[in-house]
Amino acid sequence: MGQQSFLPEIDRKRTQAAVEAALEKYRIYKYLSVEEREASTTAAYSDMPRSSPTNVTSDQTASIAIYNVDSQAYRDEYCKRVERAVKRMPKMESFLIESRYMTKEHDYITDYHVYNFAFQPPMSGGKYATIRWKAFYKFASIMNLLVEREQRKGGDNERN
Repeated sequence: MGQQSFLPEIDRKRTQAAVEAALEKYRIYKYLSVEEREASTTAAYSDMPRSSPTNVTSDQTASIAIYNVDSQAYRDEYCKRVERAVKRMPKMESFLIESRYMTKEHDYITDYHVYNFAFQPPMSGGKYATIRWKAFYKFASIMNLLVEREQRKGGDNERN
């Protein structure tokens, strides 16, 4: 009989995809500026009164200002949260995440480049893959991105 574990099994591929998506979101928020919304200056004329049946008037300028401030605050907080998560990891794992996934040049840096040229001394691809998975697992745990493997109905050992 196999040993029972109270910890769920982790789906490695889906967890890795979730981590890479979170780091992609980080790069977008960190390095790409978002065009802020602006109020239109064109006058709109209508025969209808400005208030709706609920007697609520809209304030376009205020809603745009709130959106611009809130979206920028959300992006900044997300970036700080990712950076804190990476800083909590061991040195090799945080270096790997920073040098491979948190740079502007992410699209031009490959895993091969990182484990042969960024790490001193260079390491093998297998060792790099092991460190990367540990870093992904810790990052996913901190950011609540772990994806559990789905349990099959009926179990593997039960056959009729």
